[in-house]
Amino acid sequence: MKFNKHLLPLLILHCAVFLGSAFSALPPHACDASNPLNRSYGFCKTSLPISERVRDLVSRLTVDEKISQLVAKSAAIPRLGIPAYNWWSESLHGVAWRERKRGIQFPGAEIQFGVYAIQFLNGTIHTATSFPQVILTAASFNPRLWYQIGEAIGTEARAIYNSGQATGLTFWAPNINIFRDPRWGRGQETPGEDPVVASRYSVSYVRGLQGDPFEGLESSGGPEHLRASACCKHFTAYDLDSWKNITRYMFDAKVSLQDLADTYNPPFKSCVQEGRASGIMCSYNSVNGVPPCADSNLLSKTARHDWGFNGYIVSDCDAVAMIYTPHHYSKTPEDGAAASLRAGMDVDCGTFLLQHTKSALQQKKLSEFDVDRALYNLFSLRMRLGLFNGNPKNQLFGNIGPNQVCSKKHQNLALKAAREGIVLLKNSAKLLPLSRTRTGTLAIIGPNANVTETLLGNYAGPPCKRVSPLQALESQVKNSTYYSGCDTVACNSSVSITKAVKVAKAADYVVLIMGLDQTLEREEFDRVELGLPRKQRTLITHVAKAAKKPVILVLLSGGPLDISFAKRDPNIGSILWAGYPGEAGGVAIADVIFGNYNPGGRLPITWYPQQYTKIPMTDMRMRPDPASTYPGRTYRFYQGRQVYEFGFGLSYSTYSYKFVSGTQKTLSLNPSNIVPATKDSTSNSTIHYTDVLGVEFCESLKFSAVVQVKNHGEMAGRHPVLLFVRWSSMKPGAPIKQLVAFESVHLDAGERVEVDFIVRPCDHLSKTDENGSKMIEEGSHSLLVGDAECNVNIFS
Repeated sequence: MKFNKHLLPLLILHCAVFLGSAFSALPPHACDASNPLNRSYGFCKTSLPISERVRDLVSRLTVDEKISQLVAKSAAIPRLGIPAYNWWSESLHGVAWRERKRGIQFPGAEIQFGVYAIQFLNGTIHTATSFPQVILTAASFNPRLWYQIGEAIGTEARAIYNSGQATGLTFWAPNINIFRDPRWGRGQETPGEDPVVASRYSVSYVRGLQGDPFEGLESSGGPEHLRASACCKHFTAYDLDSWKNITRYMFDAKVSLQDLADTYNPPFKSCVQEGRASGIMCSYNSVNGVPPCADSNLLSKTARHDWGFNGYIVSDCDAVAMIYTPHHYSKTPEDGAAASLRAGMDVDCGTFLLQHTKSALQQKKLSEFDVDRALYNLFSLRMRLGLFNGNPKNQLFGNIGPNQVCSKKHQNLALKAAREGIVLLKNSAKLLPLSRTRTGTLAIIGPNANVTETLLGNYAGPPCKRVSPLQALESQVKNSTYYSGCDTVACNSSVSITKAVKVAKAADYVVLIMGLDQTLEREEFDRVELGLPRKQRTLITHVAKAAKKPVILVLLSGGPLDISFAKRDPNIGSILWAGYPGEAGGVAIADVIFGNYNPGGRLPITWYPQQYTKIPMTDMRMRPDPASTYPGRTYRFYQGRQVYEFGFGLSYSTYSYKFVSGTQKTLSLNPSNIVPATKDSTSNSTIHYTDVLGVEFCESLKFSAVVQVKNHGEMAGRHPVLLFVRWSSMKPGAPIKQLVAFESVHLDAGERVEVDFIVRPCDHLSKTDENGSKMIEEGSHSLLVGDAECNVNIFS
């Protein structure tokens, strides 16, 4: 029969209806009790340990079937009743993505059939809660909040799966790379520049998403039953996308052992050891000449052996192919495929292993044992998710349904997170908060005022609701006037300064909502400038000068901005940084401006001046080099002018601190069973290596540092308390100071609370030497909270 091409659109429409119906059916799973074949398969017997079940399953596969499982879109194995599985889903700050390549689908997502695009027509879940972008969430310095967000995302992920709208439960988040350079387009996805913050964020998020308690599990190896699977990415030293024709796909990061040990790797170590994440993603870049996806020292020795990682390792997308080219680490494609599997990687986000694994086996560059090892990790993970136990709706997490997606609880949490993250950078003469009753007219000006998509940042799904800052502010003051000022955030088109000035002059108060968006900073698009677009700055300055009273400047951005001009300008009375605050961000901004919420966020990254862009992004060194005028990076090492420092943030209240347990602590590091200490020739001080001291003795050194915090203001507020250490010896390479611990506390007006920090000297008071080893230096060191100080004397 001759095929009539004119019937193709109708055929596609029928397919779309069918696919939509199928997608709302039962979630894909194996070992259904209704299938008589499954009763004889060992891998379907839930009474057996997962290890035995996986060995049985792998033993039944042909070589071709095995290879089909080594990629993100793993094929079905119909003869064994095993459905296809998609390893790629995203949940950076909410269940995300609508494209056909991902494991999650929302109704309306397009699928391409040749030149035709069809859409899924059915499905009960159309949206998911969109929390603030990670950099703003990190500004809350509230681990309990981070856990709750992970928990909400994990719940919504399982609900979408249970509703038949997903082909996977493995989510490639969190992004815990250090925000090393302020130009990095993906810095918005991270918890910031500090390894302690990134570490604690990773642990809190992973435990929440996977279904563990906030305090973690006592058992080793990680949970056997996962609500959803989290993945620590991108391992490691990945923080450049595109700079002066150097891209992430070809960049070889030259990193010292010292910087790897005390900056780049700690978040991944914590994510694995404390968070017990079930996934790791190896990065695009090379590290000291070796692509991480082909680095057995990194994947097998460090992650699996040293840190006890129990899970699967996935490549960043097409990173396996890049082992061959552009990195040219392998001579042939088969060598590249073999190198990745032998190194300990398990699944290729791409097609390279599909194309070259079989020939690598035939050429004996790879053994079937290496393939089986990867399959063991992959199927173990799917079994921990309960996908080989029959219908998931009848299993542990089967009662999580559509009513738990975009629930009132989750939407309130999104608002709470946005509020807690917003940072008050300036508030001259206590301009904020504004009074609704005393604000007769309000002018709202700026290209980021009437937006909703910009609030979400990148890696966002369809949000539960959309409220722009303009709509939220208009709900507070009925007599409001709006003018965008620029057609786009870049302000490349003509800017009507005259009209903006006219609008500003007519109002009692002016709110300028400016900043960046994803056209100026995003994945594969690093920034060139640290300042605002030039015409934005012109608009701000003219409006501020014309307004009756000092104006309020609100900034949306993922990265830091050089706004020195606004900081100095007396016509700009208040400045708020709102990051990309998520679906509830518009409401949160209005709540802070009008005093419905007392801001308490603190910057998780240093804000640098524009001249910092003279430093090559490719220079991975954290520590300064005076000989070459290299100033170093992050608050720990940077020696230069700052626009705003790490941890800066104002409030409508003022807070005071006092160490309750005294201002001095003495520790002895000379028990009889300890190897004699080492003399440091550069500073003539005595040092002790923590591995020599031993785990048991290090644990015996821990002590409590209790800090009293008082709210002297008239408003209740949530306040992050940050504990730093500063060492007595400031020899070259030592941090200027280092965050030790932090907690977020809520205080009513006039209230005092005590925060009990547990200080572990081997972890918190140690430094890292050039070989990457931790050491404690004798002498008098200082614990700092604000202007309060406690001395810690360490001696033999």
